[in-house]
Amino acid sequence: MAITQREFCTVEKDGHLTIVTINRPDVMNSTHYEADLELDQVWDEFAEDPEQWVGIITGAGDRAFSTGNDLKMHAKRGVRQIPKGGFAGLTTRFDLDKPVIAAVNGIAMGGGFELALACDLVIAAENAFFALSEPRVGLSALAGGVQYLPRAIGLPRAMGILLTGRRVPAKEAFDLGFVTALAPAGGALAEARKWADQMLECSPLSLRATKQVARKTMLGEDFERQAKAVAERLKAALADGTAAGSAAASGADLPFAVLHVNATGQISASKPAKQGRRRMSSTRSVLSASGEAEAVADEPAPPPAACRPVAARPPPPPATS
Repeated sequence: MAITQREFCTVEKDGHLTIVTINRPDVMNSTHYEADLELDQVWDEFAEDPEQWVGIITGAGDRAFSTGNDLKMHAKRGVRQIPKGGFAGLTTRFDLDKPVIAAVNGIAMGGGFELALACDLVIAAENAFFALSEPRVGLSALAGGVQYLPRAIGLPRAMGILLTGRRVPAKEAFDLGFVTALAPAGGALAEARKWADQMLECSPLSLRATKQVARKTMLGEDFERQAKAVAERLKAALADGTAAGSAAASGADLPFAVLHVNATGQISASKPAKQGRRRMSSTRSVLSASGEAEAVADEPAPPPAACRPVAARPPPPPATS
């Protein structure tokens, strides 16, 4: 067994098994760009190592698996960066054909929930819960939540989670079907290792082939292309220099920043008017079909109906005798 302590995570190799632990318990295992980049490199190494067949990802401590993005850090920087593999190096890593198990030891919110959904099996402690709370802060779960969850449990049930931001306890998550198995509090990693041991009794090539076919069948041929397109547009929106784009990226002004996604997948970030004041005009960042961000001026808001001028009606024709 070999254990490597990195700056933001711990990597344990036990035979053909790799266990990756996000090691930021003081911030509920949330991540920023440097942590995501480090994890991205870890999963690169896992993918390239022929002696590593199965992976497990979990969070340090007993409070949280991961609560997603480190919003305080993003607020300081003003711009959100995302590595090629996505959040924690996994959410957009579509070419990884080795099985990965999520050992959800506590809270899995936002990007943490999306990280679990990107894994092949989800083992959850009985005290864990899941939530995609982005709509409550003016965002959308575009790192995999809106793509994976409807495919895992069906659209009506998924929308009940996506459109409310509510918390889903581990038992309900198991009943809904996006959790593979439950474990006692504190036992998620041990249970995940039991499942990994069963996989390691199988042919590694068979595991990889099975995952490839199963995921392509379940997700469809266009899933990867669409998810990558949304991710790239989101990156551009978050890297945009406008106030709204920066707020959406950093979390500094999240309750007042809104991401808009239209029917063609274009994303725009805007900042709503303050209550009590009528918005006359503003600018917003819109991503074109080519993925380039451009500033667009909104049309002036129309005046209230009571203030609109009314065209004069012609006088009635003279009465005839």
